[in-house]
Amino acid sequence: MPKLKTHRGAAKRFTFTGSGKIKRRKAFKNHILTKKNAKRCRNLRDATLVSSADRDRVVAMLPNH
Repeated sequence: MPKLKTHRGAAKRFTFTGSGKIKRRKAFKNHILTKKNAKRCRNLRDATLVSSADRDRVVAMLPNH
């Protein structure tokens, strides 16, 4: 059986915390920021955790974490 390959796109976007949770960045903070208010941009700054519904799919893309 061949080695499992890591999904390189996922590897650049997700990191694992010490407790095993998966950290991700929030979307919609890249461009067209003038129409988004300051509170919304501020809340998009912080990273957040991958939801439990998506966790298994992300782990499948990162077999060698």
